[in-house]
Amino acid sequence: MDARFTRMDHHDGISRYGASLIAAVAPYADVTMLIHDRRQLALLPDLPWVLINSPLSPMELFVARQVNKLNADLVFCPMQTMGSWGRKYPLVLTLHDLIYYEHPAPPGFLPAPVRVLWRLYHKAYWPQRMLLNRADVVATISTTTLNLMKKFRLTRQPIRIVGNAPQAARAPRDPSVAPEKTLTYMGSFMPYKNVETLIASMAELPDFTLNLLSRITPQRRAELSALIPIGSTVRFHDGVSDAEYDDLLLHTTALVTLSKAEGYGLPLVEAMALGTPVVVADTPIFREVGGNAAHYVPADSPIAFAAAVRALETDETWAASSTASIAQAATFSWDASAKELLAITAELVAKHHR
Repeated sequence: MDARFTRMDHHDGISRYGASLIAAVAPYADVTMLIHDRRQLALLPDLPWVLINSPLSPMELFVARQVNKLNADLVFCPMQTMGSWGRKYPLVLTLHDLIYYEHPAPPGFLPAPVRVLWRLYHKAYWPQRMLLNRADVVATISTTTLNLMKKFRLTRQPIRIVGNAPQAARAPRDPSVAPEKTLTYMGSFMPYKNVETLIASMAELPDFTLNLLSRITPQRRAELSALIPIGSTVRFHDGVSDAEYDDLLLHTTALVTLSKAEGYGLPLVEAMALGTPVVVADTPIFREVGGNAAHYVPADSPIAFAAAVRALETDETWAASSTASIAQAATFSWDASAKELLAITAELVAKHHR
């Protein structure tokens, strides 16, 4: 299992997905992790590992030469970019979303040359098709993304859902205990995340505090700070630990996001698993993840957002939403995702040995 997209200090979405899936598969199969830096091991399960090149290295074109030596029954990559030239093993590649076709600005952590290639890559669909067609099976994390992949005919290979899920073994909050008058946002500050509308909404919620948890550049913080309405309270945390994140979720009124595009929306299911209601933009992916438990509002309406938050001020409404959130989050599990990947493995191994 390719763990080279694991971060070295704290998880992002791809990093957590990969590490969580590896941990879920390990009880059922002999797993060897592919890493490119020993520091990644701090955020990975205690499993056998092999050190190979970075996925951003030019050597990625020839990575199959190294992987072939491991005699793997199957190789799973949580991204679609793993090199495959000369491979002798079944391969599953993953596409999480199609966000960057509509919102092409690349993640800031990528090196400048890679950012240029990123923009060019997302100018058309044919490069994506070339990448995905190299796999035996393409995995994705939601029905919403699967439908988009079919709509744009991104691959001729079978597509299977190996879904995201909340972390296990976390006790939810007591629905009878009134929440603090805070709202919590976990996510990046890229334009499509629409944090500007969240901030504008605080003009209607002067008695609430909006917590913005993720790390942020000084320039972006200055841009957003200039938008804070007079009399409103917006707190930039500039990164939190997992323990701090859980503590905030266990006390806040709601997890909020008005993002206009997501592949899954992991913060939603993380919050709901702890019994925290979510107020989110009315988009297909949030409908898929939030089900009947989430509170949906138009992405660009501060007034509608504020009204949804105010509705949660009633103790009975908040308690009912908390209970419904726990039930909805329970429909997702890493164990189910692991078993789906194992089923794919069995099918491909059987096919490979015919």
